[in-house]
Amino acid sequence: MSNTKMPTLPKGAQVKRRKYTGIPLSAGMILVALGVVYGDIGTSPMYTLKAIMADNGGLTTMGQDTVLGALSLIIWTLTLITTIKYVLIAMKADNHNEGGIFALYSLVRRCGKWLIFPAMIGGAALLADGILTPAVTVTTAIEGLRTIDFFYAIIGNNQDIVVAITIIILCVLFVVQRAGTSAIGKAFGPIMTVWFLFLGITGILNIGLDLNVFRALNPLRGIRFLFDGSINAAGLMVLGNVFLCTTGAEALYSDMGHVGKPNIYATWPFVKVCLILNYLGQGAWILAHNASKALAATPDLNPFFQIVPENLRFLEVVLSAMASIIASQALITGSFSIVSEAIHLNLMPHMKINFPSQTKGQIYIPLVNNIMWVACVFVVLLFRSSSHMEAAYGLAITVTMLMTTVLLYTYISKIWNKHGLALLFVLFFGAIELMFFFSSLTKFFHGGYFTVLMATLIFIVMYVWRRGTAIEHTQSVYLPVSKYIDQIAQLRDDDDYPIIADNLVFLTNDSSPDKLDRDILYSILDKRPKRARAYYFLNVMVTDEPNTHEFIVNNYGTDFLFKVQLRLGFKVNQRVNTYLYQIVADLVNRGQLAPQQHRYSIYREHSTVGDFRFCLVRKVLTPETEISGFNRRIMEIKYMIRHVCGSPARWYGLENSSVIYEYVPLFARTKRQHRLTRVPDSEAGTLAPSNSGAMKRVEEPMQAAEDDDIFSDKMKRDTEANAVEVEHSVIGGDTASFRPLRVDEEEPEDDLPEDDSTTDAPDAGEKN
Repeated sequence: MSNTKMPTLPKGAQVKRRKYTGIPLSAGMILVALGVVYGDIGTSPMYTLKAIMADNGGLTTMGQDTVLGALSLIIWTLTLITTIKYVLIAMKADNHNEGGIFALYSLVRRCGKWLIFPAMIGGAALLADGILTPAVTVTTAIEGLRTIDFFYAIIGNNQDIVVAITIIILCVLFVVQRAGTSAIGKAFGPIMTVWFLFLGITGILNIGLDLNVFRALNPLRGIRFLFDGSINAAGLMVLGNVFLCTTGAEALYSDMGHVGKPNIYATWPFVKVCLILNYLGQGAWILAHNASKALAATPDLNPFFQIVPENLRFLEVVLSAMASIIASQALITGSFSIVSEAIHLNLMPHMKINFPSQTKGQIYIPLVNNIMWVACVFVVLLFRSSSHMEAAYGLAITVTMLMTTVLLYTYISKIWNKHGLALLFVLFFGAIELMFFFSSLTKFFHGGYFTVLMATLIFIVMYVWRRGTAIEHTQSVYLPVSKYIDQIAQLRDDDDYPIIADNLVFLTNDSSPDKLDRDILYSILDKRPKRARAYYFLNVMVTDEPNTHEFIVNNYGTDFLFKVQLRLGFKVNQRVNTYLYQIVADLVNRGQLAPQQHRYSIYREHSTVGDFRFCLVRKVLTPETEISGFNRRIMEIKYMIRHVCGSPARWYGLENSSVIYEYVPLFARTKRQHRLTRVPDSEAGTLAPSNSGAMKRVEEPMQAAEDDDIFSDKMKRDTEANAVEVEHSVIGGDTASFRPLRVDEEEPEDDLPEDDSTTDAPDAGEKN
């Protein structure tokens, strides 16, 4: 089952939906915003200037023009990319107050079928970056302990101790995710407020060492630094390090739905000022100490820690560790949002999602949390030091930013209808981000390969899931329930079949009020007919309100057949068995369903609601399926992914319920087979050659994909061809059976017997 569109219901049955207006500006949510959104970008001063200085040859090479040029690039990168592109432009492209690359794609996907590719590439890269961020930020903070003599005496150059502490912190961080980002945000908000004040104050105290740093506000300083080899040994490749200052910008956009747009608008100016002051303070310290040979000889010299007096450095390291944890939290939270949006767009498999918080968008996905947990620990063990991790850091996020630029260009051009502005936007920001991208590519063989590998694996999952869904849609058939009411009524009263349940429930992703998936009707009538007192076809819809508890029923004019849409708020746990009991009790009280009295019970007053069984239907590939080799591999991988992500029984709290699993073939079209010729009894003792017959093809109807994209477009010919053949090949034209007429591709030979028999369908199971 999935979150689907509202069905077209009979007059009077529609439930009015309330529009969700977003999270308003408030002091409490401002604190949450500081705690959830800015962790990643807020820790960038810890390593940005350090990386630039290291690639330019160290402290002694950092002359005034070099420092001012580097600071200018940092300041204007924060201004152009974070402030203008994301805060002022991207955040206006929200989807019901939700942000992020998938929310943006959902707004523009009708403008071009190919847009699904930049969405998938950008989403995969952002998820890969989310795996790397916790590892690099926490490791950097713990390495800061070495700047304190007391801890250096304990740790020394033993990196194993740093790795062990980092892994312990990461484990604690991922364990507490189940508490919800609202609770975490409220705890982290005050800490991040102190952190940004600390950044700003330490920056101001060091700016006095050289007031010339304010000349870095001139953008020409950055341009000169970029192209003048005499003051910039790294050349254009320095942009790969400069880009580290804005890596949290995409997460800021993704987390918009968690804290509300007004709260980001209110907090970003404060955050940006504190960041720039700290960078200026680091620059002033470098200019004041670039002649010190003793400092230049310090391994992994980091001006971020050096600008604080040693007697206060322990406080700085503690705050840095806390801020690093919060930076990790920002990316983890953003990853949950991205995966949730990908699930809604059918780019990823349905997973169990918890809603532990009281605020919209704040979710917890156990499987994603555990995968990121393992991957982050692996990154720490693989790279071990922050300097090695920084080589991989930032490459993936440049890809995401480029893909966001492509989608924003489409949004400005097609939705806002401002073609000139769109062209200016894509040329300006595209050029800047392409320079960042090619600069970051130089890090590929020094660790960037890992980020690319992770992003590629995530993209493959999305590609397989989306293409597999398009293949499945070519075989989907929805039949009118009214055609089968008489048969189901006869089955309900047929004493030749035992009653398997008072209430038999099928989960369906179809929200139409008058049709059902063929597989469900086939399961009831053909696959060991299932007799029950009442049948329910349940569709779950998640609403934009947090606490919705509503349902809509279509009874088809009967007292035993019910199509139910259960409408639950986004933070309501979807344990459908408990809600179904209430629905059935309501139907009994209203006289729409006969009381289901039981003769025996442990209770003095017997309930009027009987027992429940849930039937989960799942598509499978059969060995006889006629499907191309590539498409077969796609479907095999998709079903393997689906197996890892669990079943609807877990998603909807049915672990302790009575569940029937059934498996139906994905494709009814089968490979060429030969007819068997029976050997006469008189010749049974001798070998006789069998005559080969023509191939028996089984054609199944199909339904066009819900979302029109490049995948469904490629399958359109198959869809149309199957639809035509189904019209002439299915017995009776409207049967739910999997036993279509067998159509020969060759003329039957005269010596073959007439054979109008049909083949039984392979066994059927749980729906995607």
